[in-house]
Amino acid sequence: MGGDWRGVVAGAGLMVMTAAGAAFAEDAVRPNDFPTSARVDYVLGCMASNGDDRLVMEKCACSIDQIAGRIPYKDYEKIETIMRMRQAQGERAAVFREVPWIKDAVDRFRQLQVEADLVCFK
Repeated sequence: MGGDWRGVVAGAGLMVMTAAGAAFAEDAVRPNDFPTSARVDYVLGCMASNGDDRLVMEKCACSIDQIAGRIPYKDYEKIETIMRMRQAQGERAAVFREVPWIKDAVDRFRQLQVEADLVCFK
């Protein structure tokens, strides 16, 4: 039984990683295809980190709009899944922290966030 979960985690990780490998394909971008719920979730998280007032809300909304204009929602969703999995504890989540191309995808997304924040939080 000890090795059974590793195959499942590796298989699930491979599916997510393969899907995320196509992230950031500029020619596939369809601006503004993010659902409202995803935008609200991003804004709430952004406000939790930056302050709880109307000005911060507007800046956070601007940030997700910038991101939505650069990557399609399906790629954003994959990167968000990877980032959540990376926060988990234990060996099962290690694949999401140790695989080089996943690190690269997360770094590119974080750079996209920084670029959006430079536009919106000036």
